[in-house]
Amino acid sequence: MKKSIWVLIAIAAVLVLGVALSELRERGFFPSYAAPPEKPAPLQTAGQTQNYNFDSDKAGEIPAGFHVARTGQGTEGKWVVMADSTAPSKPNVVAQTSRDRTDYRFPLLIADQGSFKDLEISVKFKAVEGEVDRAGGLVFRLKDANNYYIGRANALEDNYRLYHVVNGSRRQFAGANFKVTSGDWHELKVECVGNKIICYYDGQKKIEATDDTFKDAGKMGLWTKADSLTYFDDLHVIAK
Repeated sequence: MKKSIWVLIAIAAVLVLGVALSELRERGFFPSYAAPPEKPAPLQTAGQTQNYNFDSDKAGEIPAGFHVARTGQGTEGKWVVMADSTAPSKPNVVAQTSRDRTDYRFPLLIADQGSFKDLEISVKFKAVEGEVDRAGGLVFRLKDANNYYIGRANALEDNYRLYHVVNGSRRQFAGANFKVTSGDWHELKVECVGNKIICYYDGQKKIEATDDTFKDAGKMGLWTKADSLTYFDDLHVIAK
């Protein structure tokens, strides 16, 4: 009897430790990557726009005007331009194709041509595959690869989440739960003015929140998680 009790206690302890480690990992308490400083980009004034459909970029390469970075652990993402017959604007999309299964791993594709404070940003995305995760998102007011806002949708979890990432630690401060389908194109859109952030999914408002973590202008870009194979097209941003 005593032996059985001790076995149960040991199993419970392992489960509790696993949950605790998972929580610490989710919050970025096991960093392995010091983000390099971002090169300065000109501040965009109200009305200025940037549009990317990737159709004039060379297949198999990173699109012009972007660079790759990573939050968390694991390998850097592999972002490439590729043809997709289902692309919203044919022929090309940009895709994150690395299948590194590291859980606390967030590949970034950061635009270098401008920084934005208040903005409206949108992108079409298709969650194709992924066993650990199947997600795509928009980053904005990015200071570096460890400090930014992220609004993302996840087709495995069927939710939409708004986070701030501070020194590599990701914290959710708003979200919504609904069906996010794999293999279909959807639109993510974020409006950020002052400390107010509104997130849309396929034209419907899903999240509205306020946050004062990042008040200054920063870069914008695209985001995935872990082994997500995700396609993106028609990235648009306008300064407010």
